[in-house]
Amino acid sequence: MQSEELINFYSVIIGTELLNGRRKDAHFSFLNQELLKRGWRHKASFIIEDDPSLMENIYNLIKADKYSVMFSYGGIGSTPDDLTRQVAAKVFTNGEMQFHQEAKKLIEEQFKEEAYPHRINMSYLPINAKLLDNVVNNVPGFYLENRFFFTPGFPSMSQAMVTQALDTYYAKNSVIKYRLSLTATCGESTLIDIMKKVDSSVELSSLPKFVDGVRKTVISLNSVDKNKVESNFSMFKEYLDKNQIEYVLKDISI
Repeated sequence: MQSEELINFYSVIIGTELLNGRRKDAHFSFLNQELLKRGWRHKASFIIEDDPSLMENIYNLIKADKYSVMFSYGGIGSTPDDLTRQVAAKVFTNGEMQFHQEAKKLIEEQFKEEAYPHRINMSYLPINAKLLDNVVNNVPGFYLENRFFFTPGFPSMSQAMVTQALDTYYAKNSVIKYRLSLTATCGESTLIDIMKKVDSSVELSSLPKFVDGVRKTVISLNSVDKNKVESNFSMFKEYLDKNQIEYVLKDISI
C-alpha cells in the first residue's frame, strides 16, 4: 500500500459515444464525490475514444506514477470494440491473459447456453486479476495489484464496483489535512507577490470571482502541517490589513 498522503487517483473513461455526444458521462462526478468524501484527491481524469494505442499510452502514463490508483470505465464487454481487457494485459501483465475460472462460472450461470460463443470471452482476463461484483447481471469487473480497477461503461454497474473497491482498499484517508480560506476584494494580480512566498509544502489555490460586478479572489491553503498553513495564511491577512483591502475568512465559492 502506498503512503496515504501521496496516493493519486486517476480515472479513464473510455467511449467514443461520449465524445461524439451520443451519451453523457456520469462516471467522473460519481467517482469525484466518492473520493472527496473519503479524503482522497483526484489527480487527473481522461475521456478517450475506443483507440487501443491511446488507451495503452494513458495506462502507461498512469502506471509510471508509482503512487497511482486508477479506475477505468468501459470496454470490458464481448463486442469487437471492447478492447480494455487486452490493452490492460499488455500494459500491466506483459500481455499474459487467461480464463478466470470464477468469472467464467458466473457468466455461465447467468447466461446458460447463451454464454457461448461470445459472452464467455468476458472472463478472459489479465493473469492474477481479482473480481469486482456486478450487481446488475453478475458479469464481473476486475482489478490488478489492488490499485488498477476496470469496470463496465454502464453507471448502474460501475458505481457499485467503485464503492466496493474503495470500501475494500481505500475506505478513508487517515492523513489529516488543514485548510484555511479567505475571499479578498481585489484581483488575483494584487496577491501574486504573496503567492510566490507560499511554502512549497503548502498547496495554494487562487480562484477569481466576480460578485455583483466586483472583482474578488478566493485564496485557499492546504497542508498536513497545520503550523505552515497558519503561518502562510497570516502573510495574506497581514498584506490585506496593511493595504486596507477588505476580506472575509471563508471561501465564497462553496
